[in-house]
Amino acid sequence: MKPDFPGKNQKNKRPLDDAIRLLFPALKKTLFFSIFTNILVLTPSWYMLEVYDRVVNSRNFTTLAMITILVIVSYLLLEVLEWVRRQSMYEAGLQLDRQLREQVFHATFAERLQSGSGVGVLYLKDLKTIRDFLPSSAFLSFIDVPFALLVLVLLFLMDPLLGWFALGGACVQFMIGFFNERRIREPLEKANRNAMVSQSYANGVIRNAQVIESMGMLGHIHERWIERQRDFLYQQADASDHAGTNAALSKLVQGLMSSMLLGFGCFLSLKGELGGSGMIVASILGGRVLAPLVQLVAGWRQIENTREAYVRLDRVLSSYPLPEESMSLPAPTGALLVEGVVAGPPKTNLQVLKGVSFRLVPGASLAVVGPSASGKTTLARLLVGIWPAINGKVRLDGSDIYSWNKNELGQYIGYLPQNVELFEGTIAENIARFGKPDPEKVLLACRMVGLEGLISSFPKGYETPVGDDGAYLSGGERQRVALARAIYGMPKFVVLDEPNSSLDESGDAALLNTLMQLKAQECTVIVITHRKNVLAAIDYMLVLVDGQIQKSGRCEEVLAAMQPKPSPNGAVTSIQPAGGAA
Repeated sequence: MKPDFPGKNQKNKRPLDDAIRLLFPALKKTLFFSIFTNILVLTPSWYMLEVYDRVVNSRNFTTLAMITILVIVSYLLLEVLEWVRRQSMYEAGLQLDRQLREQVFHATFAERLQSGSGVGVLYLKDLKTIRDFLPSSAFLSFIDVPFALLVLVLLFLMDPLLGWFALGGACVQFMIGFFNERRIREPLEKANRNAMVSQSYANGVIRNAQVIESMGMLGHIHERWIERQRDFLYQQADASDHAGTNAALSKLVQGLMSSMLLGFGCFLSLKGELGGSGMIVASILGGRVLAPLVQLVAGWRQIENTREAYVRLDRVLSSYPLPEESMSLPAPTGALLVEGVVAGPPKTNLQVLKGVSFRLVPGASLAVVGPSASGKTTLARLLVGIWPAINGKVRLDGSDIYSWNKNELGQYIGYLPQNVELFEGTIAENIARFGKPDPEKVLLACRMVGLEGLISSFPKGYETPVGDDGAYLSGGERQRVALARAIYGMPKFVVLDEPNSSLDESGDAALLNTLMQLKAQECTVIVITHRKNVLAAIDYMLVLVDGQIQKSGRCEEVLAAMQPKPSPNGAVTSIQPAGGAA
């Protein structure tokens, strides 16, 4: 069977590490070209040496012209190689995106589905952050750091004193970078967390704009958002202050070392241990030793953001790997078996359902009733395989529905959640589940739920856009469209959670007709409801109280058992139903 989410036949896999390993050929190519770019970057120093030591002494214009042409060619080649390096890492970033985007999308969806508290498109942004980091100056500076040793060796060859001084400057730069990382990591992490909290709060405010505006809540809501935004800005400013201070200090060290190397070179030249042009070359080479380190310190905020993105992405991809391929199962007939299910919200110890068991034959229908917070919606999510059970199984035609490949099973399942959600697109696209709409199936589904007349009154008919989250439709219209989506293609198993909560009398009549037709098509139907009018089309009834079955059986029997009856003294008492199984 094919596991959808963690906890089933998983190995310790690191998809992000595996994807990074695939980039090694591009990294090797970049390293190869970096050898030549770091040699060619010494062209100004070589040109200066040649001009001072060869041209000035020989006064040969031909020599000057030849080495000038050579320098121009070297500069052009340097720019071409720099472009090749960035292009190589840009292609590596695209390769990383192609390798991971499906997994990242799946993991984002899976975390939201399992925990209900996912961070939306954050992981997609994290992938973009890593992808954009690869061709950045900060990353290329990492590659250039080892080649700075080459320049350091040249300084040692010119004079050991110059080499040791440059090495000391490099150590100071390294310490600046080290303490920079230590100082900005914590405030930057807090800033990013607070930014996510602030953005999530703002998104919630926007989604509920009508409620906020109608009841004059905007002022108080705005104050709460400002508090969250203030925390984010404070932490970000703190991190930026540290990063800016260290970047300025890093540039100061680079400038001081170049000048001090010039002074040391002059000192050695006066002693006759170094040529006149050597002191200028030493100053330039000293700057080249520190240049990659200076760029790393300057780009440390980008480096930290990339590191955090990597950690988050690695965690979510390891927690929610792509499902493994498995053998296809035959189409279900609708036989349902719930075996001693104990369940609650995933990744919590909360037990909402406590040993629920019942069985339905293909084509049977069941109404689940009970007070609020009795576990009805949790049961619905287990029945369609959204949430896993802590103990027990929900089996459809003998197979665990949670482990069943949803891409294969989806066409045989219909689900109407308590909170109706439509997606931006047309009515036909929403009903057809965003596959290619089959006009006959769309028309049949709309006719069954009583939407045909309403849609025909729209200028664009079935091509009418519903807006973001169905904003262009009324509550009842959204619920009917979602109901049509649930029965599109005549699935074999349908779960409806409060399907008539937003329906009027005509909508209730259409729902009753829909249930009758599903029954005629031998579709197994489970309806979670508080209204009795749908019971006319239902075979069995189950009373759920505090996560346990208090009464179950045929509808008329359960309703009769739950009717109040008089006590011997004439008072009316209510029945306390006993347990049972449908």
